[in-house]
Amino acid sequence: MSGIIYPILASLVALLFVFYLAWSVLRRDAGSQRMREISLAIQDGARTFLLREYRYVTLVVILVAIFLTLGPLFGQRVKVNWETALAFVIGAIASGIAGWTAMWVGTRANSRTAQAARSGLKPALSVSFSGGATTGLSIVGVALLGLCVVYLLFGGKPVIINGYAMGASLMALFARAGGGIYTKGADMGADLVGKVEEGIPEDDPRNAAVIADNVGDNVGDTAGLGADLLESYVESIIATIAIGVSLTMIGSELVLLPLWLASWGIISSILGVVCVKAVRGLEPQKALNMGVYIAAFLMAVGGFFIIKGMGISYAVNASSYGGLGLFWALMGGLASGLIIGMVSEFYTSSKYKPVRNLAGSARTGPAVVVVNGLALGMGSTLIPVVVIAGATLLGYSSAGMYGVSLAALGMLSILGITLAVDSYGPVADNAGGIAEMAGLDPQVRKITDKLDAVGNTTAAIGKGFAIGSAAFAALGLITAYIATANSVSLEKISLQLTDPTLIAGLLVGGMIPYLFSSLLAGGVGKVAFKIIEEVRRQFKEIEGLREGKAKADSSKCVDIAARGAIHSMMFPGVLAILIPIAVGFLLGPVALGGLLVGALVTGLALGIQTANTGAALDNAKKYIEEGNFGGKGTEAHKAAVVGDTVGDPLKDTLGPSINILIKLMSVISLVLAPLFVR
Repeated sequence: MSGIIYPILASLVALLFVFYLAWSVLRRDAGSQRMREISLAIQDGARTFLLREYRYVTLVVILVAIFLTLGPLFGQRVKVNWETALAFVIGAIASGIAGWTAMWVGTRANSRTAQAARSGLKPALSVSFSGGATTGLSIVGVALLGLCVVYLLFGGKPVIINGYAMGASLMALFARAGGGIYTKGADMGADLVGKVEEGIPEDDPRNAAVIADNVGDNVGDTAGLGADLLESYVESIIATIAIGVSLTMIGSELVLLPLWLASWGIISSILGVVCVKAVRGLEPQKALNMGVYIAAFLMAVGGFFIIKGMGISYAVNASSYGGLGLFWALMGGLASGLIIGMVSEFYTSSKYKPVRNLAGSARTGPAVVVVNGLALGMGSTLIPVVVIAGATLLGYSSAGMYGVSLAALGMLSILGITLAVDSYGPVADNAGGIAEMAGLDPQVRKITDKLDAVGNTTAAIGKGFAIGSAAFAALGLITAYIATANSVSLEKISLQLTDPTLIAGLLVGGMIPYLFSSLLAGGVGKVAFKIIEEVRRQFKEIEGLREGKAKADSSKCVDIAARGAIHSMMFPGVLAILIPIAVGFLLGPVALGGLLVGALVTGLALGIQTANTGAALDNAKKYIEEGNFGGKGTEAHKAAVVGDTVGDPLKDTLGPSINILIKLMSVISLVLAPLFVR
């Protein structure tokens, strides 16, 4: 257990740095009284929604914990018990804390970013990035510290540690789905009535939905994102630990290696954050990319010496692995993450032809821009999927299935900096809204819009990391599931394509991401419909609202979005829990294995496509708003706004939730595997 001291220390260093960053944000000027009032309204809305969401999710957590506690009733082979339930609850709490921390800092950094933008681009980037870095480093710090606590409490038993991953995964799914429905329902309602029907600017205070929209940025893109990537991070580590235990024993070098690599990844991320904040004179996108590349380089160098110093060697069947093989598996994952990030940037940034051509197509109307956006997203899946397939083969050839899980860890090893780069976007978006509502100089809005446009691209990069790592983590979890099922089964379980039970599982699994996406998209549509009706009602019934002589009632839209999101997230969330359990009990472990593989194959491509389509449509709209193709108020701009509203739920609700779905089903299957064997 002495090897756990390093990850504990790294976690504490991350959390101490988080306190420093939060302090550096809070000591900045929050702006005028009007800016403070708007920021406070956003804080209240976000806090109220998260508390309401957490109350509902707590009921589900309690029910699942009771089910896990009753595990021994299913037979002596079942090792799931109260310890697994306790680890599950700890995982859910850790995820909730991470999401709350991200929301708390983000909602306070927004007005300070707007105020800093009055002094220029560099101060605004510094404040918004500090807010994002607080999210990134708090996620990895809380995640790794919680995992170490569970490891120490229960002696590193994989079946118990898996419960921690399951708790984090469950909380992440509800946080991402609920937050995504909230933010995109409000965003669509605000844009369609405000920009298209009334012809008023984005975030105009006359629009009753703009506060709900800005609240949504925090509960969906900050709190939901934090819970999402905490889960990815935890599961990449736990899958590696689980496979390591199956090859050797608890406490061996194979088990400690992922914890040590994660520790060095935290230190590398902190140094990357410091470099971004210290650099002068670079464009925001270049400064952020530089921080990621520096962290990746440090991770590669440190990973080499850690692996070499541990001198690991092991054998699986007739194959021997060790030494540089582990390093190349790690590098395959790290490199694939960087490549996916660059591909996401190419397809979603207005600096490159795909988005510029997409913006140009808006001159022919909304139908064409939507179709072209979908085509762009579909085409963007090619390179990431090929890269992930190549990294999987490299990891397996270098270190067996342990190498595949190590590749997932490699991709997420510098999550602290990649999530910081991603999370600064919602802060900048909120800052732009506050600048508009508070009536600041138009130059301030130009600066925040520039940061926001970069934020859309970095968010697409972050989603690429999340979806790619989900594929690796799911592969590791599926492998661990088969190994766990075989350890308690009287007959060896294998996935053979000639088995009709497996084919049935594959078909059902391939359908699930589409069913899940349908339910979430339907939830967004229902919320948007109600908000549109309310905003229209206020413009019609409140005298002087259009002229700016009366004040919109934003609380109505905040309440509609909150109630609609909570109601719409419950059924798909519960479905994600019940489907693998039902298939496991009714059709057996082979069909369940097929279900997991089928969901992974379709979910990976669908997740990448939806994330990149949405980001490209959003940045195409912003490219026109910069003055291209006629600028704001033109028919091209109106068409691009419609395209953006179609893309919003794709990039911020469907895409991010799909990667959680495939991991949640995999980790549920892993934890409950002993229940399904005959």
